[in-house]
Amino acid sequence: MSVWDDLDLLLDSPSSLTVTSSVRGTVKDQANFKVEEDVSALRKAIEGLGTTEKTLIEVLTKRSNAQRQLIAKAYEKTTGRTLVADLEGDTHGDFEDLLVALLAPPAVYDCHEVMKAIKGAGTTEGTLTEIFASRSNKQIHAMSEAYLAETGRMMIHDLKSEVSGDYGTALLILAEGKRDESTNVDAAKAKADAKALYEAGEKKWGTDEGKFIDILCHRSIPQLRQTLVEYKNISKKTLQESVESEMSGNLEKLLVAVVKCVKNVPAYLAERLFKSMKGMGTTESTLTRIIVSRSEIDLLDIRAEYKKLFGTSLYSQLESEVSGSYGNALKHLCGQDD
Repeated sequence: MSVWDDLDLLLDSPSSLTVTSSVRGTVKDQANFKVEEDVSALRKAIEGLGTTEKTLIEVLTKRSNAQRQLIAKAYEKTTGRTLVADLEGDTHGDFEDLLVALLAPPAVYDCHEVMKAIKGAGTTEGTLTEIFASRSNKQIHAMSEAYLAETGRMMIHDLKSEVSGDYGTALLILAEGKRDESTNVDAAKAKADAKALYEAGEKKWGTDEGKFIDILCHRSIPQLRQTLVEYKNISKKTLQESVESEMSGNLEKLLVAVVKCVKNVPAYLAERLFKSMKGMGTTESTLTRIIVSRSEIDLLDIRAEYKKLFGTSLYSQLESEVSGSYGNALKHLCGQDD
């Protein structure tokens, strides 16, 4: 039985979408943080002959994002140059991308990832799906504000011109960050929604995608969890299995991601990490995005789910899949082996 079929403990387990503490992150504030010492260590590493990548990793992966902001400010004040520009000049490839990602405030980083996904030829739907399915309303609002501040345009407006069809409809609802946040579960409504979904999919010839989109993109997390349980009672299939058999393409991927995140965001992201390292070549951009963006939210939980799902630790998988300074920096963020 897959982790996704097990609904037994679902109703009582915490959700990364509603918890706002950072106790499940791997990166915490450095205890005796001295910004001047960090700036001078970084300057030595960057200005000396050959960049000392080890120092860059030590300093930047072992400080919280808030502390990195203070370091970047002090660095610019001392040198007249921005730390990001110096890192871009002195490092390259995936390692450079990772360090630059670490220096962006979380909302700005999410916003940059969305901008990258919709820029240029072809939209990277996989990235958009991952971000909008796994972020809370609060994170989505912060991301929209960062987007507006950087581009002078509304994120939702730019997304509108990039996504279309049922996938676009669903993604744009998620990107508004208006999912119901009430913690009360209406059992009768969950039953009614489950029945409506069953009748919109399994039971009829052809699927009413609109019904799935409406319920899955608007209802609160606790409400949807109850609905998943009710659905399985009616259908004998899980809602995820129904979506997988009734739909296809990007819409299927998005709604499956939403259902997985309703159940368990860390398990969904653990699976994304696994897929990014599986098969031919590694998708470094996904690795970087998930490990950086979850390092102060729920990376400990992602590690635990990874071990549960794949029988090996995330750390040892990184050890065998990514190398050099980039690999070392990721392992530092991941924290110790499980």
